[in-house]
Parts: sequence; structure tokens; C-alpha cells
Amino acid sequence: MAKENVYDILMERGYIEQTTHEELRDFLGNESVPFYIGFDPTADSLHIGHFISLMVASHMQKAGHKPILLIGGGTATIGDPSGKTDMRKMMTREEINHNVECFKKQMSKFLNFEGENGAIIVNNADWLLNLNFIEFMRDIGSLFSVNKMLSAECYKQRMERGLTFFELGYMLMQSYDFLKLYEDYGCKLELGGNDQWSNILGGVDLIRRIGHSDSFGLTFKLLTTKEGKKMGKTEKGALWLDPTKTSPYEFYQYWRNIADADVKTVLSLITFLPMEEVNRLSSLQDEKINEAKKKAAFEITKLIHGEEEAIKAEESSNALFEGSGSLDNMPTTKLDTFNISILDAMIMIGFAPSKGQARTLIGQGGITLNDTKITDMNYQLSEADFTQGYAILKKGKKVFHKLEK
Repeated sequence: MAKENVYDILMERGYIEQTTHEELRDFLGNESVPFYIGFDPTADSLHIGHFISLMVASHMQKAGHKPILLIGGGTATIGDPSGKTDMRKMMTREEINHNVECFKKQMSKFLNFEGENGAIIVNNADWLLNLNFIEFMRDIGSLFSVNKMLSAECYKQRMERGLTFFELGYMLMQSYDFLKLYEDYGCKLELGGNDQWSNILGGVDLIRRIGHSDSFGLTFKLLTTKEGKKMGKTEKGALWLDPTKTSPYEFYQYWRNIADADVKTVLSLITFLPMEEVNRLSSLQDEKINEAKKKAAFEITKLIHGEEEAIKAEESSNALFEGSGSLDNMPTTKLDTFNISILDAMIMIGFAPSKGQARTLIGQGGITLNDTKITDMNYQLSEADFTQGYAILKKGKKVFHKLEK
């Protein structure tokens, strides 16, 4: 039986947004193709926005293609203007190198770094930071039309506020990355989110301009809700893959609480469940759709944090919402004293950034303590609230926090 073409797998699961050339499908079906995806090391952890990139890379590797994970150590010193209205803060080499080391550990959960098509990590700082400006502009800059560049979506958004030449160079540098990887590693394909389309086109076109016909680009969909909003934004900020930034319980709970309409997207794009099972789960109706959400939350948490942490998170969630399981692994804060005001407690655990906003939440009926709605702005917690050794503070219907003495 012939091996299924990874292009068809990516298409069936809903990843593919755009491709530069129709013959890419046949190309992927006929040979092992080195491909690259770029990651800007602007934090010390990957977040949910990187999840699709890693899933696509994993599907590609399983089909026999070789992943090249390009860390943007050089381009991060400029900052990608795509999707931005302001210039991004420049980073030091030390910050970038630290973040690269953190990325490697997280990427290993998705990709194999051993064997013939084992993934490799490269850093574009190795070739970008020592470029000779005159040679670069003569050899590479001369092949780019400024008029064409300014029509790209990533630059249009910045034109009104002012676009620096520094940032205009980003497309040239990312395009040069592809050329460098083509020459040094035989890389034939660049992958990225659909917000990278203009930059990817630049690289594919550069390689073809200098006489090679086997460079390709493919963009995949960003992880968004049915309304088009990016997934992974929480009240605390981004949904991180690092458990010290986003706990496994919070991570699990995010996916457990997705909208019914987003179940199929999540199961298709960020789990490895067979599409037959994805279709079965996403077709469930009414209360039964919760089975699909639990499955999604468990599978995604297991992939990032391991099965043991996924089980703990599931048990904590069940204890809160279904009266079964253990509360041991839900977010917990130990108090120095029982006697603390409800406002201070809310600020301490991150339910509100200020007393003013804490009062607003209470006034809106959004805060409960041990299943009792708080209405008194001056409520003072006491030992009576900790009869079980802990108290559960709840914001809205889905955000819980355990207080212990």
C-alpha cells in the first residue's frame, strides 16, 4: 500500500491556507524534502501560537521529510513587522541565546532529532550578523523591487505610522535565510503561518530568480476561533507551553472550555487523533459535546506536559465541575494568615489587578467563595471559610483558585 502524501494529510486536517506552486503536492509525494519553519526567540518559552507550526512539522517528519527549525537570532534583533503597528523591541544576543535553549526542550516533544530525517536547529544569527552590507545589497537587494515590497500586507499596516528602512530589510533577510538554507542544507520548502505569506513569497522568488526551479512555500492557518479571534489568549496573557508560566491545570482548563463551534478545529489541528475520531467527536450534540472537549483537553495537555500531568489536570477539573476526582492539582496559593480581605485575596491570586477592578467584579456578581456569592466589598476571610483546610475562590463560571493556610 502506497504511503499517503503528507500534503493530503495536511489538507484533510485543515492546515493548508496557501501554496506558491500547484506542483508542491507531487513534489512532496516523490521525495524526502528538507523544509524549514522559523521561530523568533522573543520569549523564553513557546506559546500556543507556535503550536500549529510544531504540529505541521511533526506531520511532515512522520511522512519522511526533514525539519529545519530556524531560530531567528539575527532577525529578532530587528523584529518582524508582520501584523504589527509598532516597531518591536530589539533583543541582546544573551537574551536570544537563553531563549533558544528553552525552545529546544519544548520542540523535542513534537519532533525527533535523531536519524536520517532528524530535525536540526539552526540560528540565522550565524550568517546574518556578519553580513557585508555592500555585498548583501548588491547580490540580494538588487533582486527586490521596493514597489512590490511596499504592496505586501506586512508593510501596508505600518505605512501610516512610519516604516523604517531597518524594518524594510526584514523581508530581504528572511528571504536570504531561505537561500542560505537551500544552499547549505538542500532546503526546498518554507512553511509558516498565513501572516508570513509575503515574506515566504520573497524567499521562494529569490531562489527562483537566481536559477533554481525547486523552491516552494506553504502557509498554514493560524489557530483561531470561529469568530476569527486568535486562540491562546487568557486573562493572564498568552497560553505558554512552559508549566511555570501556564500550569498544566490552567492549560487543560483552557481547552476544556472552548466553544462548541471550535471543537473540530482544535481536534483537527492540535491533536493527532485520527480524522475518523475527530469527525465522530465533533459531531456530538448538546451535552455530549463535552466528551469531545474533555478528549481535546486531555490529548493536548498530554502532548505538552505528559500523560501524568494530563491525568492530574483532568482529575482536578472533574472535582470542580462534576464532584469527582482530586483538587490537589488546581492552582493553589498558601496564605500566611486566614484573616485577609476578599479584595487582597483576589489581587494576590490574579483575579484582578487592582482593588477597583476587584470591587467591580464583586459588584457584577462574578465572585464566589466556597459556592457562596460574595456581595460585601469589605468581606474579610476568616478561619470559618477554611473548614476543609482550604477555601475555593471562583471568578465567573470557569476560573477557580484554591487558598490554603
